Amino acid sequence: MKRSVFLGSVAAFVAASGGAALAAEGDTLKAVQDRGELICGVNTGLVGFAAPDASGNWTGFDIAICKAVAAAVLGDPNKVKYVPTTGQTRFTALSSGEVDVLARNSTWTFSRDTDLALDFIGVNYYDGQGFMVSKDLGVTSAKELDGATICIQTGTTTELNLADYFKANNMAYQPVNIDSNAEGEQQYMAGACDAYTTDASGLAATRAAFADPENHVILPEIVSKEPLGPAVRHGDNNWGDIVRWTLNALIAAEEYGVTSTNIEELASNSENPEVQRLLGSSDDLGAMIGLDKDWAKRAIMASGNYGEIFAKTIGEETPIGLARGLNAQWTQGGLLYAPPFR
Repeated sequence: MKRSVFLGSVAAFVAASGGAALAAEGDTLKAVQDRGELICGVNTGLVGFAAPDASGNWTGFDIAICKAVAAAVLGDPNKVKYVPTTGQTRFTALSSGEVDVLARNSTWTFSRDTDLALDFIGVNYYDGQGFMVSKDLGVTSAKELDGATICIQTGTTTELNLADYFKANNMAYQPVNIDSNAEGEQQYMAGACDAYTTDASGLAATRAAFADPENHVILPEIVSKEPLGPAVRHGDNNWGDIVRWTLNALIAAEEYGVTSTNIEELASNSENPEVQRLLGSSDDLGAMIGLDKDWAKRAIMASGNYGEIFAKTIGEETPIGLARGLNAQWTQGGLLYAPPFR
């Protein structure tokens, strides 16, 4: 089987470093605490998910994960250094130890989980690959793109899905390779490609940043499953547990109605045993992962619960306008489900 360039480059790094890319148990938490700062690998700039403002302050759906982990581990959601990564550099940055956690729209796949020696700690956004075209093109379906030029980020699952989709539908296309979403936006707007393909959420975020979003259409076909989630290196299971259960705390908080505004009240008087354990009012779950009993409470207070984060960064009331869909709680017909806190 032919391996992609990005898979090969990281595997070569791991081999050359004699396995040093694997984290040692407990090393990451100690390194972060000694440093007094979490280093978070993020997108180079995707409005709604991870982008700096004019003052250089990062905000977004994925940024909230970084803040929550920093709050849990360091007691301060602002103690984060953000390292922009591209589709080509993100996994090397994580494997080499340049970043402590990768909180960037990255799809959880078999080869990334095993061959790249990464641990995806959960899914924070269930996505799928789509296509965006200019209204002027008059295209209403991806199956009308036979012979089209298509902007595609290299080193991504979308690159491989694109080839599969066109082959399955007996269509041809000409790829226009790009290295980042910013380059893709630039090339698409310059007319270098007929269509831009990436995760549907990324298309919505990109279109929201256009001066004329109404003149661009996201086609109805979703051609893949793209479970996006934060990742850490293999080897440091405790660090993986910390990041995993921080995400779970945000999801569970929404399910149990714990918000950034009522969290103090519920911490002191909730009669729900699960909420009591989540917020450290009873038991001391934090001690099991090397943290104090208030770690999850601080993580939730950093940016709110999962639903609050979704609503203010990418939700239907934002310019990006994404509906919850599959990312609704399991009690609301979605796929979000946090294991029990006990």
